[in-house]
Amino acid sequence: MPENTSTGPSTAFVLPGQGGFDGAALRLAKQKYPQVQRVFERLDAETDALFSRRISDVLFGPDHTDLRGLLADDSWVSQVAIYGAGLAAYEILTDQGVRPDVLAGHSLGEITALVAAGAFSAGDGVRIVAQRVAVIERHDGIDGRMVALSAGADRVRMLLGLLDDPLLAVATENHDEQTVVSGPDGVLDQVTAIAAQLNIAAIGIDAPFPFHTPALAPAAPEFEAYVSTLDQHPLQRPVYSPILQRYYEPDEALAGRLADHFVQPVRFAAAVRRLHGEGVSTFVEAGGRPALSKLVTRLTQGSDVRSLATLALDDGDRLALDVTLRELRDAGLADADGPSGPGLAELLAPTVPSHLFEEYWKAHGHEVRERIRTDVEVFGEQERARSAVTPDQDTSPQEAGATGAAPNAALDRDEVFAELRTLYAQALEYPEEVFEAGVQLEAELGVDSVKQVELLSRVSKRYGLPPREDDFRLAPYNTLDAIAGFVIAELERLPDPEPVG
Repeated sequence: MPENTSTGPSTAFVLPGQGGFDGAALRLAKQKYPQVQRVFERLDAETDALFSRRISDVLFGPDHTDLRGLLADDSWVSQVAIYGAGLAAYEILTDQGVRPDVLAGHSLGEITALVAAGAFSAGDGVRIVAQRVAVIERHDGIDGRMVALSAGADRVRMLLGLLDDPLLAVATENHDEQTVVSGPDGVLDQVTAIAAQLNIAAIGIDAPFPFHTPALAPAAPEFEAYVSTLDQHPLQRPVYSPILQRYYEPDEALAGRLADHFVQPVRFAAAVRRLHGEGVSTFVEAGGRPALSKLVTRLTQGSDVRSLATLALDDGDRLALDVTLRELRDAGLADADGPSGPGLAELLAPTVPSHLFEEYWKAHGHEVRERIRTDVEVFGEQERARSAVTPDQDTSPQEAGATGAAPNAALDRDEVFAELRTLYAQALEYPEEVFEAGVQLEAELGVDSVKQVELLSRVSKRYGLPPREDDFRLAPYNTLDAIAGFVIAELERLPDPEPVG
């Protein structure tokens, strides 16, 4: 991934991991920004399917909750909450016109960054986050915790060397005077006792497990095997890994890299210094609490770097996100006129009064952006598929027939679409009228990729289609119109029937 060469200020979003959740700030943001509810509605569909619980009921129910309360719940709850908060902050910022030049996640936040960059769907992100803790539990993990020590990584490694325990490891290098260690409870008691004698402060980290330690190596292969079954898409934005200390390649296979995270440390300080050296002058923490933004301020002290928080409350219980957006607008890094941006009304609806367009955009702008984003992704997949067709393949349109008709008989696309609409409506127990030609099955109707694969298998059986290729990609067929096109194209590929008699 080439380094940034822009002449203007460059912007990085940093997405938090363990500890990156502020329940009160998230509730306040939900009242002011519709993106929060939209994101968590998508996550609810997955947590309900996986655990028979909606994460929104936990976070936005009658009882206010904090991170400690989440950690006392099932292990997946805190992790999905942190992931969802980061994703919600990201969508709020980008809907307001903020365009990050690079994303960088801290531990769990690296999964959020990859989802935000388009590598996985939001629903698959939930599955990855949930599976991350589930495999650790299945492999018994270790009876341990994480502790932050007020010393640099080299000094902490010397301290750990005195104890010579193979399960004790440096998990995170946050800055020159804070290093997080992971390990079993008993040996960490010894670490904190020695640290006290050396005047090194020790503070426990709010996390369900001690991550980034060799003790988790047995769980990594199962996690990699699971992630490899999910649909992965090319990255739409650069993502820098503080764990790998490099940019991800746009088409890099991510299952193995995410499994490597189990045992490798997070070198956040080095990552910030690298990005700053490449020209990043604005860091925005997309998620709960201002922990990473404070680290950035400390790591870039004496420079002109701007470090901003989002889903956190200041001393007056005001949402940091409001101040951050004002500052970004003043710096020309967000839309000056709010989410619609200057000139958009003139471009899209020149005959409509500007105040009416603004009201429309406030209510439906997110839907327009989401439709454009998903349509462009599907269009890109279709273009790549078309360009990959070999010259000896017949790509000219030939009229084909459904099951029971001759393959080369005329086939009406509207008829195929109507049949598909009935099939999907019955299977999902939805009214047929919701299945418009371009409606997105996952983004708009909440049909996850697992269910889509099942339904596509029913379609293949219904029309007698051949088995799908091993490298078949689901992403281009996320609307009924695209699936109708798929059916017709597959029928066109079938050979003519042999003459009878």
